[in-house]
Amino acid sequence: MSDISNNFSSVELLAPSGDIERLKCAVMYGADAVYLAGTMFGMRAGANNFNHEQLVDGVKIAHESGVKVYMTCNTIPRNDEINQLPEFLERAQAAGVDAFIIADIGVMRMAQKYAPKVHVHISTQAGIANYATANEFYNMGASRVVLARELCFDEIAELRAKTPGDLEIEAFVHGSMCVSFSGRCLLSSYMTGRDANRGDCAQPCRWKYYLTEEHREGQKFEIFEDKGTHILNSRDMCMIEYIPKLVECGITSFKIEGRAKSAYYTAAVTNAYRQAIDGYYANPSPDYKPSEIIMEELRKVSHREYSTGFYLGTEPGQVLSNGGYVREFKVAGMVEDCRDGMMILSQRNKFCIGDTLDIMPPKAQPFTIKVSEMYDEAGNAIQSAPHATMTVKIPYTGEPIAKGSFVRIEN
Repeated sequence: MSDISNNFSSVELLAPSGDIERLKCAVMYGADAVYLAGTMFGMRAGANNFNHEQLVDGVKIAHESGVKVYMTCNTIPRNDEINQLPEFLERAQAAGVDAFIIADIGVMRMAQKYAPKVHVHISTQAGIANYATANEFYNMGASRVVLARELCFDEIAELRAKTPGDLEIEAFVHGSMCVSFSGRCLLSSYMTGRDANRGDCAQPCRWKYYLTEEHREGQKFEIFEDKGTHILNSRDMCMIEYIPKLVECGITSFKIEGRAKSAYYTAAVTNAYRQAIDGYYANPSPDYKPSEIIMEELRKVSHREYSTGFYLGTEPGQVLSNGGYVREFKVAGMVEDCRDGMMILSQRNKFCIGDTLDIMPPKAQPFTIKVSEMYDEAGNAIQSAPHATMTVKIPYTGEPIAKGSFVRIEN
C-alpha cells in the first residue's frame, strides 16, 4: 500500500485540482492533499484534467511538498469502457497517485487487482449515509469513505462512533451543491443529452423555468413565488465558521469542491481554510471562529449565496432570484517578482493609477496597497495596465511577496 497515514495530527485539507496550474495553486496555498482526474472516468469532464505526462508531473510537484494526490475514478462505466480500466489503473499507480476515489464496486475490485499499492476512497457518488454502508466498504478494503452531503453533524458523529477508527471520513465543507441526492441527477441527461453521472452535467438546475399549458403553445407562465423562478438553483456550502463541530463529529478530511473552478478560486478558498484550520489547532476551542479577514476572503471569490448545507439539520435552500454568481473582486495580476523596491506583476485585468490592489500571499493574510505610480517593462511611467499579461512594475518596499501570489481589485 502507498504511504498514507491514518493518524492525522490535524484534519486534512483537500483541495480541487482541475489542471496543473490549479494543482500548483493548491499546493502553494496550503493543501494537505489534492484531488484530480485523468482523461477518463472522472466526474468533471468540463475540467481540463490530466493526461499521463501531466499526472506524473503533478504527482511529483505535490509529493515534493508533502502533498498527497487522490485520483477520481468515480463515473459508472459502461460495458465498452471496462476493458480500458486495467491500463488506466496501472498507469495511475505507476505515476504515484496515493488513492483512487471510486463509486462503482466493479471498479473498486479492478483497482485492487491492477493497482494494489493505491488506496481506495469511496466517492460521495456512492451515497454513504449510514455506518452499515461505511463498514461494508471498509470490509471490502476501502481506507476512506466520502460521505453523502445530506448528513447533519449528529449523523456523522454516530457514523464515526460505529465504524473502525482507521476508516478515514471525508466530507465536503465548501463549494457548489447539487439539488439531487449526492449528485445522482438525470435532469441534464434528459434535457440536453449530457450525462451528469458521466462527468458532463450541463447544470440545468441553474436555469430559469416557466410553465406552459398543453393547449396554449408558446404561452409561458412564470413559476413565481416571492423572489424568483430559479427553483432548483442550490446555494453554495460554506462551513468555515464550524471547524470545531466538523472536528468534533469525527471528519478526517475537509474537502473543497471545485475542480472546474479557476486557479484563483482554488488558491483563495484553500488559503482561507488553511488559515482557519491552523488558527483552530493553535487555540482549540469549541467557540473558535476564524477572523473576519479570513471570512472576507470567501466573499472575494465567485460564489452563489452561502449556506451550511445539511450540517445543521436544515435544507440549504435555493437561490431563487438568479442563476448566477456573486462576483465582487477580479484578479488584477500575478506577482512575478519582488525586488529592488519593485513588485513586478503579470497583468490579468485592467487597473489604473489610484486603484487599490488587494494582495493575497500564500498561507498568509491579505493586505492592500494604493497604486500611486507604475511602470511598464521598459521602465516607462504609465497611467493604466490595459493589456493582458503585460508586465507592470509598482514601487513596493514592504516584506517580500512570493512569486505566484494573486493580486485582486474590487469590481
